[in-house]
Amino acid sequence: MSSAVLRQAAFAARSVSRKCAFSTSAVARKDLVQDIYIKELKAYKAPAPLKDAHVGVVKNYSLPPAPQPPTLPADLAGELSAWDAAEPTFAAAAKPVTEEGTGPTGAEQFLAFLEADEPKHDEAHH
Repeated sequence: MSSAVLRQAAFAARSVSRKCAFSTSAVARKDLVQDIYIKELKAYKAPAPLKDAHVGVVKNYSLPPAPQPPTLPADLAGELSAWDAAEPTFAAAAKPVTEEGTGPTGAEQFLAFLEADEPKHDEAHH
């Protein structure tokens, strides 16, 4: 036999042995859990949907009542002139700060607090 024929025979034997090794290992590694899962998926039958499933869950829609237009007072001019003549009333005057550590309570006191100079600090403390 020539060396070429021997090489071809050796190559063929190796390829056959590789195919057999892969095919036997694939059969040995069969996943039983996956097979059971697929079998159960195929056997599953979805339940038929209920025709009146919405009854008791969905409420009937009804339009809200139409709003009523506002009614004008009989003496509109008199009420407007009374409103113009009235003096504006302000909330109770701001109370002065009595406790230490609380800030100003009214708008005027707050603005005065913001405009006040910062207290002077000794440079020795820093």
